[in-house]
Amino acid sequence: RENLINLCNPHLEKMKEDILYHFALGTGTHDFPTLFGDVKFVCVGGSPSRMKAFIAYIAEELGLGSPGCDYPNICAGTDRYAMYKVGPVLSVSHGMGIPSISIMLHELIKLLYHAKCSDITIIRIGTSGGIGLEPGSVVITRQSVDATFKPQLEQVVLGKTVIRSTNLDEQLAKELMQCSKEIGQFHTVIGNTMCTLDFYEGQGRLDGAICLYDEEEKLQYLKNAYESGVRNIEMESSVFAAMCNLSGVKAAVVCVTLLNRLEGDQINSPHDVLVEYQQRPQKLVGYFIKKSLGKV
Repeated sequence: RENLINLCNPHLEKMKEDILYHFALGTGTHDFPTLFGDVKFVCVGGSPSRMKAFIAYIAEELGLGSPGCDYPNICAGTDRYAMYKVGPVLSVSHGMGIPSISIMLHELIKLLYHAKCSDITIIRIGTSGGIGLEPGSVVITRQSVDATFKPQLEQVVLGKTVIRSTNLDEQLAKELMQCSKEIGQFHTVIGNTMCTLDFYEGQGRLDGAICLYDEEEKLQYLKNAYESGVRNIEMESSVFAAMCNLSGVKAAVVCVTLLNRLEGDQINSPHDVLVEYQQRPQKLVGYFIKKSLGKV
């Protein structure tokens, strides 16, 4: 079969068993091809509850479930991550920040490899802070950039700095943009996403416990980011893009903006408005999956 997972680790072939500790799964205890071999779409997001809501949504959209149906957490043996499956769709939580999503992706990529999955598309759906966009706008990431606006992930491996590309699949981004046009329910753009190591100082906020810069410096930094092509800020996209690139997997990042950072730092929209905003990436990706499966 074509487009199998490219596993960049020759040491795994020498192991009798591969234990995916943070998923509470292992090749010696679980039949990965039977459990996951039909997966074609993987959607990942920070919150376990949001990913459970997504699997219920996509099940109904694909005609594979009914309202009120419960979907068991495949990773119930651990409290680190949650995983749900319906038909060809896998929904996995990744926590917050680069370290958390990195651990999850190592085990997710191995899971897909052991399951002999092919032609996989992985999409991160989430929330973000927008720059120069109205709250509720959806950003499809062209490139993930670091806090200096460079499209790269800088990682230290064995004491040496390794630079990895953070480009995302251009064709997939265009397909998602076309889907948003067909839905016609919310404003969507393709732009760069800045991935930071921190929610407060790393994103130029004025409301953290520590802040040693002024508002003018903050605004100039965010304007520089906008001029470089950045349209939103989050904390996972760089390692997500880098690891998917190395594994030969088509990947995209689709995040809704909860506020315009040029106008403030705190999220103060009403709860019901935020809930509706958070559903927009789910609707877009759900429509994309339906269309890919010929169900639109």
